[in-house]
Amino acid sequence: MKERKTGGRVPAAVAWGLLGAWAVHDAEELATMARWARAARPRLEARLPGVPWERLEVSQRHVTVAIGLMGGVVAGAAALGARTGGRSAVFQAALAGFGAHGVGHLAQAALFRGYTPGVATAPLVVLPYSVWAWRRLRASGVPVRPGYGGVLALPLVLAGVHALAHTLVNRRQKDGRERGRGVAAWRGRRTGRQ
Repeated sequence: MKERKTGGRVPAAVAWGLLGAWAVHDAEELATMARWARAARPRLEARLPGVPWERLEVSQRHVTVAIGLMGGVVAGAAALGARTGGRSAVFQAALAGFGAHGVGHLAQAALFRGYTPGVATAPLVVLPYSVWAWRRLRASGVPVRPGYGGVLALPLVLAGVHALAHTLVNRRQKDGRERGRGVAAWRGRRTGRQ
């Protein structure tokens, strides 16, 4: 059935769908990524011994912070898409990046020859939403830009989010250790022990 053109705008629900699809997909990653990284590390080290896998392993706190930061990026892109009726270049770039991210999950699982975090929702949520949203944009007469920018920006955005999460998690852990030492020193002075 052919969709009717709506004057070059799509309903806001199409744009907010990006945030919804992302939330479902990243809920899977939130639940599985840290545990999977720990369990898969020996297999990855045996298969690719030159990669510094110990640096790529992430804690649950890191995963949680990174997903929260990425949620802010996706929410901003969805809001721009909703406000502009899908015309926003940022929204369209995020949509292209999201679809590429889904394809990337399928490729990772194929290379790993097994489950990798995010692969369950990639074909069930990420790719169907992405295809549907692009079709809605085109059917509504929204000018669609090539998605190269979003696809090329994806690794940079992911690296930036993970770098910021690493900084925030390590700062918080360092602050907690310093506070702990400060409390122990204070208690030692009060009781006469140091």
